[in-house]
Amino acid sequence: MTAFYMPSETSFQRLGITASRKAVGNAVRRNRAKRLLREAFRQSKPELQTLETKFDWVLNARDSLIGVKIAEPLSELKDIIRQVRERESKTKEGGKNV
Repeated sequence: MTAFYMPSETSFQRLGITASRKAVGNAVRRNRAKRLLREAFRQSKPELQTLETKFDWVLNARDSLIGVKIAEPLSELKDIIRQVRERESKTKEGGKNV
């Protein structure tokens, strides 16, 4: 999956999902990919709550999502959230005279 995020003015994390015909295939495959990404985002709420900033997230589905169980996209999304958290803390430290 590919993830894009941008700080949001809302008080919660928002999700958008793209699954193009070119990247994923027919409607059945696209719908499965979108369901997997929505569920991975839902199960990642504890990790998302550790972020100080609220973001608008856009997840792009890939064809490789079709043959996997929820654990794989969930693990990948948690890694992305961890990277965002690290980047967020580095930015916060960079603003201080440490």
